[in-house]
Amino acid sequence: MKNVTSFSSPGILVDNYPAAQRSLRIAFVTETYPPEVNGVAMTISRIVEGLHARNHDVQLIRPRQDASDAAETGVRFQEVLMRGLPIPRYPNLRMGLPSKRALVQLWSLHRPDVVHIATEGALGWSALQAAIHLKLPVCSDFRTNFHAYSRHYGIGWLYKPIMAYLRKFHNRTQATMVPTEALRRELETGGFKHLNVVSRGVDVQQFSPLRRSQALREQWGVAPDALVAVYVGRIAPEKNLPALIAAFEAISKNDPRAKLVVVGSGPQQAELQQRLPNAIFAGQRKGEDLAAHYASADLFLFPSLTETFGNVTTEAMASGLAVLAFNYAAAAQLIRNGVNGHVVEIDDAAGFVQAAIDMAGDAAGRLRMGEAAAVTAQALDWSSIVGRFEGVLDSVIHRAEQPYRSPIVAPQRRVV
Repeated sequence: MKNVTSFSSPGILVDNYPAAQRSLRIAFVTETYPPEVNGVAMTISRIVEGLHARNHDVQLIRPRQDASDAAETGVRFQEVLMRGLPIPRYPNLRMGLPSKRALVQLWSLHRPDVVHIATEGALGWSALQAAIHLKLPVCSDFRTNFHAYSRHYGIGWLYKPIMAYLRKFHNRTQATMVPTEALRRELETGGFKHLNVVSRGVDVQQFSPLRRSQALREQWGVAPDALVAVYVGRIAPEKNLPALIAAFEAISKNDPRAKLVVVGSGPQQAELQQRLPNAIFAGQRKGEDLAAHYASADLFLFPSLTETFGNVTTEAMASGLAVLAFNYAAAAQLIRNGVNGHVVEIDDAAGFVQAAIDMAGDAAGRLRMGEAAAVTAQALDWSSIVGRFEGVLDSVIHRAEQPYRSPIVAPQRRVV
């Protein structure tokens, strides 16, 4: 509704339009959130905090992570904790349970302007059904390639049903946000509608070449001039770890002093440790500690082919690392070969290994590409990403309001 201000001059009324976006009541539904450690949780946290900083009223709805997890209200934003269960093989992650009745009751008492659903699990489906029931504007994120993961867990036959579910889920919303133009085209070909590209940012204050630590390198047992390659991510089948193993084994043959640091955890850790017994397994890292692990390395190896974006790519670039990845997701969008990193085609496993050998043997080239990568990352500011996200929310609300507005009828022109 517009505010109307009356001035001293009689008979003059001036519409006082807001200078920027109006403050929105946003119900944000997600099944992962910090302190859970994954790219989706981190991204959602950045978006939620950014919306709150822009004076929007954010209601964060998520599963309770453990018995000590307590909701916060009023300090940053309102949190509503729902029932959840551990995800099989990932006990530190939770999944939501069906909660439509509770959400209908919640949103009937405190009606949001828009519902945003970040994950497509049982809690996300319940939120979608509740929003439709209450005729609330609703939008969603396509953040994780569950359909691609199925191929890596021996259940490839589920690919089509999973895609059918995801298409049904997202097409019932007024907008679905995707992080890259390539993914938008892929999903559009698969029958997804109302797709909007909203990329992801990186914190260049946290991830920076200035975080490089000689003390940490000494802890790893490497000489100042020795090569350190780093991998950051889940140690799981969907991350294409055979390519990582092949690449580092090839590097080691040419340079026995080279060291691989693996940051993360997952169900294939024991197997990877057996294949790479001299690698350093640093476990999960957060904050400045994670930033130091990036910046203290010399080369980032990222073999994954199941990312929707791949936040670790931008974190490595911001840390001043030359990145080797497949021509996919964030790497395809941001890396220019030989300038700020190197990408190989997704079906070229041998090319990935050869590029690893070439980059490992070219210290000057790695340094030049790392410096350029850090410059590229500077443009990925979170405030602009949140602004784009905010714009999509506003457009969804605007479209939902259209049926309730009186049509604007152009005045008839008199012909004399």
